[in-house]
Amino acid sequence: MKKNAFKRITAGLFTGAVNGLFGGGGGMIAVPLLKNMCGYEEKRAHATAILVILPVCAVSAVTYIINGYFSASVIIPAALGSVAGGLLGAMLLNKLPEFIVNIVFIAVMLAAGIRMII
Repeated sequence: MKKNAFKRITAGLFTGAVNGLFGGGGGMIAVPLLKNMCGYEEKRAHATAILVILPVCAVSAVTYIINGYFSASVIIPAALGSVAGGLLGAMLLNKLPEFIVNIVFIAVMLAAGIRMII
């Protein structure tokens, strides 16, 4: 049990560090860590990553707000879009086969990596 707890804490540490450093993206790290390091199956890793990211994002957001790194004119529309997208994504995760979820996740990660390079 101690080995599993250490793996989960380590996965959480990496997830939080990435999310705090980049203002998001912790889920992109959390999913592979939960799958490969902690042994979660695909859909459970995605769902768990979302629940793990919630408090991480809240802490990061408060830190950014305190330090003045935010745009008030963007917060409400972006939050509304994010909530709608989150609901849609959660419904799709429940309906799509694991293979498709994995392919979509890989495509999104690849697109994000290419976008960062360009």
